[in-house]
Amino acid sequence: MPTFPTPPQNNRIGFHYFPDTSHYRESDLFTWLPELKTLGASWLVLDTPSNRSIPEFFINGLIDNGIEPILHLKLGLDNPPQKKELDLLFNNYARWGVNYIILYDSPNQKSSWSPTDWSQIDLVEHFLDRFIFPAEVAAKTGLVPVFPPLTPGGDYWDTAFLRASLQAIERRGNFFVLERMGLSANAFAGNLPLDWGSGGPERWPETRPYKTNPGGENQRGFSIADWYIPIAQAVLGESRPLILLHLGSSHKDGKSTNSDQQSQVRRILGMVQALAGPTPGSKNIPNMEDINALPPEVLCGNFWLLCSEPQSPHADQAWFLPGEKGSPRAQALVRWHAWADGTAAPANQKSPLPQIQNHPIPHYLVLPAFEWGITDWHLNAARPFIRKYRPMIGFSLNYAFLAEQVTVVGNTDQFPEAALDQLRNSGCKVERINGDGTSIATQLAEK
Repeated sequence: MPTFPTPPQNNRIGFHYFPDTSHYRESDLFTWLPELKTLGASWLVLDTPSNRSIPEFFINGLIDNGIEPILHLKLGLDNPPQKKELDLLFNNYARWGVNYIILYDSPNQKSSWSPTDWSQIDLVEHFLDRFIFPAEVAAKTGLVPVFPPLTPGGDYWDTAFLRASLQAIERRGNFFVLERMGLSANAFAGNLPLDWGSGGPERWPETRPYKTNPGGENQRGFSIADWYIPIAQAVLGESRPLILLHLGSSHKDGKSTNSDQQSQVRRILGMVQALAGPTPGSKNIPNMEDINALPPEVLCGNFWLLCSEPQSPHADQAWFLPGEKGSPRAQALVRWHAWADGTAAPANQKSPLPQIQNHPIPHYLVLPAFEWGITDWHLNAARPFIRKYRPMIGFSLNYAFLAEQVTVVGNTDQFPEAALDQLRNSGCKVERINGDGTSIATQLAEK
């Protein structure tokens, strides 16, 4: 298998960003980059508009911090894009350092097609008539075109659709695309055991499309890679890199059937451990499902969903909501990194915060956030300080305990002194900058 790009510190842990294309402002980057870093994310899936680019500063901000962006361009199957538009879009992204772009979404579902197109005799060929063109444009600009995620099972059984698609691309002679193409898969786990379907068709040879024999297992779970990778090997004679999507959700719409938070955290940590592989402090990690590491062809697994607006139908699945502290899943993942690195106290500690011996963040700048949002004034006032010290920037104290030095901008109403004392007790050096607007700007500029 050819070598495909990965981020500098690839632990294979990633997230889906907002489930829309409206959160690519500078303030959004400042807000969510610290959360991604504290979660140890090295990949981020971005829903990508087809009529404009995600801003360059947003892409660069992720890459500069060791996070590999994965663009998901959900093109409409009934409205093929124009070459001129794609050339401009893809060339910009390639020039900015993007590597991966997923094209289309769930073409094995009836809802993705018009009634007329869905009724065509050879649906796979009709899909490839739409897929090959943007995939060629992407490959020629240096991007890795990624075959779209299919709905596991689906109206057209996903493993059959994938096999037929790879066979057809090879039969058409589109080797330029084929050699550069990656795959993606929706690893919905639902409430199934995380090792459901593990071993793939070699272990479950009686499983066939549209049917699972009693006592048998199939691809519709977290171990979907064990089914997709053999298909690529059988058709192409070699593996393809695989990007896993929608980890931690059970359905295409992101809804979960598991309401038990403790069980949910345990499953999340099991998935994380399967992605990251053996770690120095694994023996200290509590309440985690034991599962083998995922195969090396899996580039990353992306959890659903990093963040969402409160009014969104996906809000109950978000690990964060704007202005609120992280969910139990987020807090557990931060602790997992401390345990896995061997830098946290054993799991039976009574402290609500992991006792970190090594602070992985050198400097953390905390700016105030309000119910209505974040002020441009604070961001502008902090620019000289940011240019000089290059701190990580955040808007809450949730993960400031990971920093060696913490600079807090705001009064005791915004950041109570008791909270800062808790940071000091965890070993952080804490400084508060307070006063009126002019005083704050002057103090930051003079530091």
